[in-house]
Amino acid sequence: MEGANLPFAREEYAGRLAAVRAAMAARGIDTLVASDPSNMAWLTGYDGWSFYTFQAVVVGPEGDPFWWGRGMDAAGARRTVWMGADDILGYADHLVQNPGAHPMGDLARRLAERGLDRGRIGVEMDNYYYSAAAHAALAAALPGAALVDATGLVNWQRAVKSPAEIDLIRRAARIVERMHAVIREMAEPGMPKNVLVAEILKAGVLGADGQWGDYPAIVPMAPSGADATAPHLTWDDRPLQRGEATFFEIAGVCRRYHAPQSRTLFLGEPPAKYRRAEEAVLEATAAALAAARPGATCGEVAEAFNGALNRRGFEKDSRCGYSIGLSYPPDWGERTMSLRASDRTVLRPGMVFHFMPALWLDDGGIEITEPILIGEAGAEKLCATPAELCVKH
Repeated sequence: MEGANLPFAREEYAGRLAAVRAAMAARGIDTLVASDPSNMAWLTGYDGWSFYTFQAVVVGPEGDPFWWGRGMDAAGARRTVWMGADDILGYADHLVQNPGAHPMGDLARRLAERGLDRGRIGVEMDNYYYSAAAHAALAAALPGAALVDATGLVNWQRAVKSPAEIDLIRRAARIVERMHAVIREMAEPGMPKNVLVAEILKAGVLGADGQWGDYPAIVPMAPSGADATAPHLTWDDRPLQRGEATFFEIAGVCRRYHAPQSRTLFLGEPPAKYRRAEEAVLEATAAALAAARPGATCGEVAEAFNGALNRRGFEKDSRCGYSIGLSYPPDWGERTMSLRASDRTVLRPGMVFHFMPALWLDDGGIEITEPILIGEAGAEKLCATPAELCVKH
């Protein structure tokens, strides 16, 4: 192993591998092909911007997993994974984005070399990084195997964070606090939106409390005025205007661990309906966090939130939170638990969520969100950013 900068001890990686193998055995999976870069990093430490090409970590029934990807990225694997050189396998560059040849044929050959081309092979079918063409090519090259859906198998093993993971998320929380402080300090009428976003990104990379900042899985969401009636717009060069609300959904990131947090800026005196929405969101947030205790379900947290919100005359028809942790673009969610009424997942200490009680009004939006940790005694807000509307006259 050349990699000298692993974020976790080897013992932690061994525990993760054992948990994944237990989940594989429970589902009758002999070999797992994990193509989600978050799952690859969690299992092995691999960290590189190479997920635009096909790559995977393969877990067999015994021994170390192996990393497989583009040949030039094997050098990055040697610098970041805990396995030895024999478990870092690169494919030839003529297979990269070549309509006439697919890299999955090379993966099938590698599996056969290790006797892993038979039985039930789990693949992450509902995943950003595993295409329909990849699945067809792999199935054609493995006639003796049954490809079965293993979407979420690794993700669910990541649900309860270790103390070392929680430490990284706390560091990320310090970074997002600093990013929001920059917004409060610098935003003013007439300031071009892209200039402010540049300062936010700068603060995120510079980090906080001696911790450098990593890149986020989602770029800053920063719509103003009528644009803020939509949740996922980014930025442009238009100047900030008095009398408009702008919400900023951003994340601090430490070693790929995210702490997302949103706040809403209003330049001038907010209209009464914004103040009513602010009061409703803060009251409903308090109700939800009081319900977010070990043994409660995700659905019970959502019901507590929505009940309090409805009593204030507001409704939210989308989920009010989701599990977070280690992630790569295009999403900082873990794609497992959601804080919605139908999700009966039981909360456990060590779970971390982005509590997301956003409201979109007829002429703007209000987002006051929190990264929260489920502790032994209940939910802990991980950031000290002021929770109210950020008002600058």
